[in-house]
Amino acid sequence: MTTIAKEEKKITKTATIKKAVKVSEEVAAPKLRIRVKAYEHKILDASLKQIMDTAIRYDVQFFGPIPLPTEIKKYTVNRASFVFKNAREQFEMRVHKRLIDILNPNQKIIEALTNLSLPSGVNIDVKMM
Repeated sequence: MTTIAKEEKKITKTATIKKAVKVSEEVAAPKLRIRVKAYEHKILDASLKQIMDTAIRYDVQFFGPIPLPTEIKKYTVNRASFVFKNAREQFEMRVHKRLIDILNPNQKIIEALTNLSLPSGVNIDVKMM
């Protein structure tokens, strides 16, 4: 390979790196990150459907719902208080989680999401990034 070809290859590599940096700067637009948690996945999916319908109604671009790992909390309890120490029961609570990103949110979509009535047992965390 000649030195001219090597220099051209270096120039194209730096040009692609600069393009990648520009693209990442453009992607850094403001977005709403909505994390939804619930004990029952059916109620969780119904509330996500309401959020997505609201985003579609206001013509906003969004990503999701992205399923996050289910958090499992396990508890072991003695069945008897005195005699049967080896007899134990195990209980668990499962917390299902989903994530939705709304790109370039405007004031109308934020107001619509705050006025949204969701079923009880659904926890919502909203972050502006």
